[in-house]
Amino acid sequence: MPRTNFKELLDAGVHFGHLKRKWNPAMAPYIFMERNGIHIIDLEKTVEKIDEAASAMKHIAKSGKKVLFVATKKQAKEIVAEKVKAVNMPYVTERWPGGMLTNFPTIRKAVKKMSSIDKMATDGTFMNLSKRERLQVTRQRAKLEKTLGSIVDLTRLPSALFIVDVCKEQIAVKEAKRLGIPVFAMVDTNSDPSDIEFPIPANDDASKSISLIIGILCQAIDEGLNERKIEKDKEPQLKDKKVMRKELETKDIPAAIIEAIVEEEEEIEEEEEDVIIEDEEIAGIIDETEEEEEE
Repeated sequence: MPRTNFKELLDAGVHFGHLKRKWNPAMAPYIFMERNGIHIIDLEKTVEKIDEAASAMKHIAKSGKKVLFVATKKQAKEIVAEKVKAVNMPYVTERWPGGMLTNFPTIRKAVKKMSSIDKMATDGTFMNLSKRERLQVTRQRAKLEKTLGSIVDLTRLPSALFIVDVCKEQIAVKEAKRLGIPVFAMVDTNSDPSDIEFPIPANDDASKSISLIIGILCQAIDEGLNERKIEKDKEPQLKDKKVMRKELETKDIPAAIIEAIVEEEEEIEEEEEDVIIEDEEIAGIIDETEEEEEE
């Protein structure tokens, strides 16, 4: 089932491209028509590309890896910060620091500098500095927080980038390409989608359009994270079953009997859990009865 539909995309103005004279010929496959000198994006292709991108992002999140969102244009900053923060993914909404990916160790040192300043504030070292030095350190901390505060948890290179407006974020695209990091991006009719692995043809200037697409992708990431959590919760049970099977196999017992024993153990565990639940329910009823008698 598609994650969005034509009506949602139309209402958000996803179909509006740029003026014909500003178009990039590489976007021709994603343009439906021209009206009043403005290119109209083919929403059928947009729906298809959104589904592809969402599926890939879900897989990345499920594998425990990070997607770095990049959106420094005014109308996208708050939207990205709000929606991406909710799924615990890193993002850049201020100026893209040159070498963010290609010189990642230096960026990590700057992030660690924030931690060292925070430590100075807690262990009393901060108060031993002069008033001027404290002011300088505070300003440095605020500057680092503004530019790098949203990537504090990014301890290694991201597995993918999502970019709003590839024309504005050319440096980020080039760095990702150089390192072989796949790029997801909203591409408008003035963009070049040739270097983008997962292009989403869409209006990258309207806040409604940006909000809709970012929301769909963040939902896919959230689904992937939830599935990963469920799988992790199941891992101990699977490991126990494997250990039991290996122990039985060393005793030269037929495979059919081993399988039956393992299944029987599982049924016993389920019965014991039911008994525990019943005992808890009974204890709750007794407590309620005693309270009523006291009243």
